Amino acid sequence: MRLGAWLAACYAFLYAPIAFLVVFSFNDSRLVTGWSGFSLRWYVTLLHDQGMIDAAFLSLRIAAVSATIACVVGAAAGFALARFGRFRGRTLFEAALAVPLVMPEVITGLSLLLLFVALEQLIGWPSGRGAGTVTVAHASVSVAYVAVVVRARLADAGEALEQAAMDLYAPPWKAFAVITLPLMAPALVSGWLLAFTLSMDDVVVASFTSGPGASTLPMVVFSATRLGTTPEIYALATVIVAVVTAVLLAVALLSRKRG
Repeated sequence: MRLGAWLAACYAFLYAPIAFLVVFSFNDSRLVTGWSGFSLRWYVTLLHDQGMIDAAFLSLRIAAVSATIACVVGAAAGFALARFGRFRGRTLFEAALAVPLVMPEVITGLSLLLLFVALEQLIGWPSGRGAGTVTVAHASVSVAYVAVVVRARLADAGEALEQAAMDLYAPPWKAFAVITLPLMAPALVSGWLLAFTLSMDDVVVASFTSGPGASTLPMVVFSATRLGTTPEIYALATVIVAVVTAVLLAVALLSRKRG
């Protein structure tokens, strides 16, 4: 009984604030300290907030592109670590991949800012900071996460199937395409989704590497909450929770049908 009570308390601690947020997104009052009646006014306000909508679409584009770049580069890095054995510079390569996993985001963002400034002075690119620099920054941070997932997947799968394919005279490229790539597929999907989520959630790195007219959705939300939280932010969060929940339910239903 005590264990059940502790479990309920832990879940309440995690999910009660989300429930509070969802309920008060339908509050008619601008104040979030008291309930004054049910209303959809803040959803209507959100629907007509062009700045918030533009920031949301910009974040989605940046997240999709950066996740795709990180997936390609991270898959190559994870494959090299899992299949190439010992090679010169492996220790340094592993350390370079591990840095984004442990480095504070403030240091990462500042380092990338200094890099972009130096590159602009040396080669003229980037000409100012904007969506492109944020995309590159997010991709560079997410590569390590994808590499870790891909490496773990290949290490768990082993090399027996690939070696068997090459023993049957399959060239290395065909063994990779027919055997290795399908084995990597779940890790690639997981890595892409992880990189996409990290990009959508980031504030610190984007704040350092973005410029005028390139404010992502987390940056806009963070700026808006400085002056006090409004039910419009609650409505936005509720929409995000609803979308994520719908996607998870769809994936669960598809998995159950396949099973």
